[in-house]
Amino acid sequence: MKSIPKLSLAACALLLLASCGTSPRISPPAAAIQQLTVQANGDWLVELRLHNYSSVPMRFDSVRLEVSVDEHPAGTLQAAPAISIGATSADVVKVAMKPEAMARMAVADALASRRALSYRLQGKVTAAPAESGKPREFQMDDHSSLNPAPGLDGVLR
Repeated sequence: MKSIPKLSLAACALLLLASCGTSPRISPPAAAIQQLTVQANGDWLVELRLHNYSSVPMRFDSVRLEVSVDEHPAGTLQAAPAISIGATSADVVKVAMKPEAMARMAVADALASRRALSYRLQGKVTAAPAESGKPREFQMDDHSSLNPAPGLDGVLR
């Protein structure tokens, strides 16, 4: 009879311990340019890929990123996507942008010579757990490159 209270106590302790291990993990998101399309007027349409590395769905409220291409300042990508992205998933947001002259020329040169174009995104993304949660600002500083898309004039991927 003495072993039943000990067994009950052990079971309660195990349940308490198991309930503590289910807290969500919030990880900094990432952003990358999936596609850059040069419009007829020279403006850019940027398809910005937002990555949620958290273990819970996140709501992306705002994006403000300074863009540079081949080390030339291009301008600011600013959007309020207000989208939810599932745990460890990604989604794309389209953002229009008026690039600076030197950046516009760097993109035109990369397209004409069919070469890769490096870019950098610096700034912040505001996101919160989708169910409920206080929005947090996450700082970004990402580098990558784009290549001309075969058969698509004015498109870098």
